[in-house]
Amino acid sequence: MPSEQKVTDRTLAHAAIAAGDPTGWFEPLYAAAENGDAVIPWVRGQANAELIAWVAGHPGEGRRALVVGSALGDDPELVAGAGYATTAFDISPTAIRAVGKRFPKSTVDYQVADLLNPPASWQRAFDLVVEIINIQAMPRDVRPAAISSLAGFLAPGGTLLVSEVAEESTDAENWVGPPWPFSRAEIEAIARDGVRLVSLELVRDNTRYWAQFTR
Repeated sequence: MPSEQKVTDRTLAHAAIAAGDPTGWFEPLYAAAENGDAVIPWVRGQANAELIAWVAGHPGEGRRALVVGSALGDDPELVAGAGYATTAFDISPTAIRAVGKRFPKSTVDYQVADLLNPPASWQRAFDLVVEIINIQAMPRDVRPAAISSLAGFLAPGGTLLVSEVAEESTDAENWVGPPWPFSRAEIEAIARDGVRLVSLELVRDNTRYWAQFTR
């Protein structure tokens, strides 16, 4: 981690949003981090704790999985290690290159793709879909499109896992994002077009939603 951060995610995010490109800040952030001028705030060097617990009881057995926002690969590698034929994507080409260097023998199919305009072939194609703290980095006016894409990935009988910061645990009026926490209504809105909510709970001292859906 650089001793003095020159670029921040919030500075880049606010500039991109002001320019009408709400997801245009991810690639500059990863590029700055690659040069040692920034840190990626959501990269922890290990997979999400709730996802670790979930996959321990749900082996993949070759079923298809999609991980939204691959970042530096911790969650996709966990899912693949549990036996899923895993695809993972990120909007940042720099992030995808970094994953390839970090996991050169990975079985994950890493791709550059945009959640707001995903490949048509992914429609209802995955038995497991994992979305962890990605959509919360988008402003609320573009979230409906992201949520629609997310629900569309899920195959009949599949499982969709979603984790986002919970709005009810924050001082929403004075909050400065990104991220911009999710409301309960936004989480529940993922249940559409045949997708239904199975469970929704607050975890991590009530600061994070953990939701499970199926089709």
